[in-house]
Amino acid sequence: MTAGNILRPFVVWAIAWRKITDEMKGAEQGEGRHMNKKALKWYLIQRFLIIMLAIYVSGEMISLLYRRVLFPLLGMVLDYQQVQITGSGNIFVFIIQMLLYFVAELLPHGAAEWIQYGLTRGMGDALQIHINSPLYSGRWGILLRILLIMVFLFLLGFSLLPYVAGALWYYKIVTVKVNELLEEEKEHQLTYERKRNLLLSDIAHDIKTPITTICGYSKALAEGMVQEEKQQTYLDTIYTKSLRMDELVTLLFEYVKLGSEGYVLNRQPADLAELLRENVAVLYEEFEDKEMELLLDIPEQPVMYEMDRLQMGRVISNLLTNALRYGREGGRVLVRLQEEVITVADDGEQIDPEFAEHIFEPFARGDKARTTNGGTGLGLGIASQIVKMHGGRLELDCQAEEGYTKAFRIYV
Repeated sequence: MTAGNILRPFVVWAIAWRKITDEMKGAEQGEGRHMNKKALKWYLIQRFLIIMLAIYVSGEMISLLYRRVLFPLLGMVLDYQQVQITGSGNIFVFIIQMLLYFVAELLPHGAAEWIQYGLTRGMGDALQIHINSPLYSGRWGILLRILLIMVFLFLLGFSLLPYVAGALWYYKIVTVKVNELLEEEKEHQLTYERKRNLLLSDIAHDIKTPITTICGYSKALAEGMVQEEKQQTYLDTIYTKSLRMDELVTLLFEYVKLGSEGYVLNRQPADLAELLRENVAVLYEEFEDKEMELLLDIPEQPVMYEMDRLQMGRVISNLLTNALRYGREGGRVLVRLQEEVITVADDGEQIDPEFAEHIFEPFARGDKARTTNGGTGLGLGIASQIVKMHGGRLELDCQAEEGYTKAFRIYV
């Protein structure tokens, strides 16, 4: 075997390995620690390649052991018994042919000659057997044949050992991975159930509070229990609570829709810089009312990005509204687009580090501002989900520089 023939499988294996590794990275991107179906497929193919390489190397080592050690030793023993066997070609095929040849020796005379003739004719010069041993046709002939059959059975079993070991190894890999995935799925399901129950509990609380106010104020107005000068205040409160319920239901519907199976973003090339400027312009007057200084660092030239313009606009609007609600009155708000990173920072009240770890979860606990300033606790969860669906990520930096107390960054 030439060096080229030896190296060729390794070259093919290396190319396939690189391709599969790239596919695995692409499949795992944005999936977190849970492995999706595509990533699992490439993982199993990658392990299959490793096992095939191990089988190939083991097979070559066994072949070398046979050619350099076992066959010469066996030849010396057989030469002593005046049994000469010469062959060429694949070791595995040669062993099977020899095994069949000597098994045929135990069959009736006519059947044995017919099988042996077929084997020698099929192999031609690749298989030559010359038996001149006086023991071979004597009373010890059957024992000699059985001994040769056992020898070649051992050699055949040893040749098959890498394939059997490889199959068992791959079975163990698949079994372990399947068990891991089942355990992860079970854990994921339990987490989902806990979050769902918490979500339903918070929804009930956030809807019940304004409904109670609306019912109470409406009944008081209907029964004429409110003084005339306070009636407008009651009506304003009813209207405000109704808007809050509408906002909550709208955001809840959006959150469920984004997580539903089959929902696909309508992605098209669009100018990210222009989208930022448009959303800032919509809320500009509200920032002015709170005397908040808007600092814009947005390129004049277009920054093209393939996105769902409506959904990405919701993300930016949510971050700006967040800065408006929880920023310091008379403070500063930074809106920056730099190297495909959108930053919205403010110098308002700092966020508790423990709460910051869960800030993108729906109705995250500890968000005191959600009840005092009118937030729903769903906006950042929706924003994070939309960014993930675009292949990016939304992060909170509680140690922002330039005098800001917090900064939300979108890595597109």
